[in-house]
Amino acid sequence: MSEKITLLDRSFWITESEANPKHVGGLQLLEMPKNAPEDYVQQLLVELKGFDKGVAPFNCKVDRILGYPHKLSPIDKLDMDYHVQMHELDDISNKPEMHNFIATLHAVWLDRDKPLWQYHLIKDKQNNGFAIYVKVHHMYGDGATLMRWFQQGYSEKKNTKNFVPVWAVIQKPKVRKKGSLVKKRLAGIWEQISSLKDLVWILFRILLKMVRINQAYMPVPFSGTKTVLTGQVKKGRAVATLEIDFARVTALSKRLRASANEIMLCVFDIAVHRFLKDHGHSFDKALYTNMPINLRKPGEASSGNKIAIVPVELAHGEKDPYLRLRQIIENHRIIKRTTRVSEPLSFTYYTMLIQSFSTLFEVLRISDWVRPIGNILISNVPGPKNTLYFKDAKLLATYPISTMTPGGGVNITMVTYNNIAQIGLVCCNHKMKDLEPLAQYALEAFDMLEACVDNPALTVEDIGEIVLADDKSIVVPSVLCEQASNQ
Repeated sequence: MSEKITLLDRSFWITESEANPKHVGGLQLLEMPKNAPEDYVQQLLVELKGFDKGVAPFNCKVDRILGYPHKLSPIDKLDMDYHVQMHELDDISNKPEMHNFIATLHAVWLDRDKPLWQYHLIKDKQNNGFAIYVKVHHMYGDGATLMRWFQQGYSEKKNTKNFVPVWAVIQKPKVRKKGSLVKKRLAGIWEQISSLKDLVWILFRILLKMVRINQAYMPVPFSGTKTVLTGQVKKGRAVATLEIDFARVTALSKRLRASANEIMLCVFDIAVHRFLKDHGHSFDKALYTNMPINLRKPGEASSGNKIAIVPVELAHGEKDPYLRLRQIIENHRIIKRTTRVSEPLSFTYYTMLIQSFSTLFEVLRISDWVRPIGNILISNVPGPKNTLYFKDAKLLATYPISTMTPGGGVNITMVTYNNIAQIGLVCCNHKMKDLEPLAQYALEAFDMLEACVDNPALTVEDIGEIVLADDKSIVVPSVLCEQASNQ
């Protein structure tokens, strides 16, 4: 039986290149079980390789007609030497070392003649834990889909007897709603007609904004600011991670009458500005972010991709972090009002249209000369609230590492796990070799946004004290900074 794939799913295959793979990844840090043998990870590797009968879509390869993806067809047996691999690092707690290694794995595209996923076990030479880096092609699903699958491979208690990895978990059959097939098809046709009508209306209103009518609307496509982070996407990636107590984010959002998403938009707006300033940038206009939105109805658990990507203007001109937040709130709510009055599918069509132009610019290799759609992409995927276990190994953290959009920028993805916001950053490393300072600036920006309520004297220029100016741009922990200052 073949798995159907939608037009949006196909788009992630069509727009993929060796320089810009369309898989998404995740870095998971795990704690060794108590009294675990020295060869625990090797034993786990052997066990995982024994699950060579996957379920859809993990057992499916892409059938093509003249290179065009037609359907997903199941195979009898997985090549487990390809799908599950093991590596060894000196110290997985060394963040720069880990990030550089993950960046190397993340830059390589998946074998298109095999099912589109891999698990990489990463062993610590000191036996102080281990990590798993997972990558799955975006055509299999969006963030919501992949997070649901991810949780199926974990349990809330140690599970050594009935453990099954995610690619072999039997999926519950979908309960199909009763109703006339003719009515469903007519409803689908009507939805498409309505969505195309709304798409025309969206494009018309963008045109009005271009001629300075109807200014309170979405940003005009390809009007972002060109920076060292944007331009032609090439081979190679830079990766960084960070975490923020989500209880602090929630408390601050209530205090400032902003959503958690708006708080994080402001944090990264401040951080990216400071980061780019280090590289000689000055700004005469706001930066733009692309923000994925989930188009599923409440309670809907459909697989595949059901998202749209909408642009949000960030802040400009204000040094007061609180006033920058108010700017972002207003700009974000313009987008919320815009999406509320149109068919959700119309924004999927809009996303595909704009991304098609971006991909064309990449194919023609003119992305360095064209203004980008956005400067950053920020997404938020709700994750599990409780501690999880991979077999009998405790999951300590899970950081999403996403794909690159055509035209470059930095992709920032946040997953909440056990009430901790765990954030992954990724960009093309052609012009930017290191994202560690950006991660540190984000932490400082959040602290400053939190403190600015009681200290109005704080400005966005008051971050950057911890990042030292050295040749490697490595972030030095504050304790080491104190030690260095005393010497």
